[in-house]
Amino acid sequence: MASIEQLLGTVSGFLWGWPLIVLLFGTHLFLTLRLGFPQRHLLKAIRISLRREKEGAGDVSQFGALTTALAATIGTGNIVGVSTAIAAGGPGAVLWMWLTGVFGIATKYSEALLSVKYRVTDPDGTMSGGPMYVLERGLKMKWLGVLFAAFTAVAAFGIGNTVQANSIAVLAKETFGVSPWVSGGILTLLTAVVILGGIKSIARVCELLVPFMAGFYVLGCLYLLALHSETLPDAFRLIVSSAFTGQAAIGGFLGAGMKEAIRFGVARGLFSNESGLGSAPIVAAAAMTKNPVRQALVSSTGTFWDTVVVCAMTGLVVVNSGDWHEGLAGAALTKTAFSHIPHVGPAVLTVGLLTFVFSTILGWSYYGEKAAEYLFGPKVVRPYRLLWVVAVLVGSVATLPVVWSFADIANGLMAIPNLISLLALSGVLAAETRKYLAPGMIDTAATEE
Repeated sequence: MASIEQLLGTVSGFLWGWPLIVLLFGTHLFLTLRLGFPQRHLLKAIRISLRREKEGAGDVSQFGALTTALAATIGTGNIVGVSTAIAAGGPGAVLWMWLTGVFGIATKYSEALLSVKYRVTDPDGTMSGGPMYVLERGLKMKWLGVLFAAFTAVAAFGIGNTVQANSIAVLAKETFGVSPWVSGGILTLLTAVVILGGIKSIARVCELLVPFMAGFYVLGCLYLLALHSETLPDAFRLIVSSAFTGQAAIGGFLGAGMKEAIRFGVARGLFSNESGLGSAPIVAAAAMTKNPVRQALVSSTGTFWDTVVVCAMTGLVVVNSGDWHEGLAGAALTKTAFSHIPHVGPAVLTVGLLTFVFSTILGWSYYGEKAAEYLFGPKVVRPYRLLWVVAVLVGSVATLPVVWSFADIANGLMAIPNLISLLALSGVLAAETRKYLAPGMIDTAATEE
């Protein structure tokens, strides 16, 4: 097991070197400029996203598609991932995560736009879309679409399943002394009940679960920030300064420089908001929407809520608590920070993480099965779902270094073909954006076919 962990860590370190980080963040910046800062339409996008009425062909409402995507993105990356980034890259990693989210809004917008534009209607009347269809129909590169689908079908078991189950099993054991086999068994049963009903069942659960879980967790963070408000300005200054200079640490840390802050901030930012990964547009393609740009606006809000709000909250809480330099990492670090809430702190974190984990497992099950369906046809869907349920239990009893390294590797392999499609089709993105988001037309053209 030690040799496997070392091998995965080496591969992850190579894959997440400067080339991929530059490609990812560079794509965020390029699309932001190429599309005229789509972030400026954020308020309009939020208003549209809250509507639940049917607005066109599709399987779920725009709100259902958004909450399913948020269910998949708001997960351990927002809690454990942020703490892991701080432990490895210092407080400055928080700023790089936040910037990845701000500029990643343009990338999430672009992914959804292309996925809706190039989606297909299956024989049973349901919609299928995502980067694999964009690569096949938009770039005429089916072989690259097959590669993306293969990476996604396998990667889903890392980022969307085993990592999530592992985090809650560890926290449940540390907080309540519950065996990973028990917590994993309960999580496995709940997962089976929902995902066997398909996307409509998943969307119904996510529409109810996501607003509650996000609001519950953010309230806990706000309480902690208010409790230690006197040190909050210093925490802000530390995050900003160490993002560009690095911050030496003590205890279990060997010291983090600017390179580590950027690397772990961007990597964990992608793990959290998935902008550039190509996962969220798979469910965006199932949305009932009048045109690609309208759903693209809705999808872009997911990155805002996930990273610009929730991840930033976690980062501020952890850095402001001062516990980040005590040699802790992952869930243990976040748990220590939340223990500052008298009596109920660990319980608040556990409930938050449990709901985050469960929702992420639901959302990613759909991503994985659609990728598998693209490769092997509808007959693979039910076996994939059953294998997914089993993997939840396996992830609950796995070791943290293995699942995190595997998730990082899988993310990188998914991101590369997706980023290629976004850059190669930037002209299509610009044309569609001009068509529906021209000055003065956002409230008219964006709502009409």
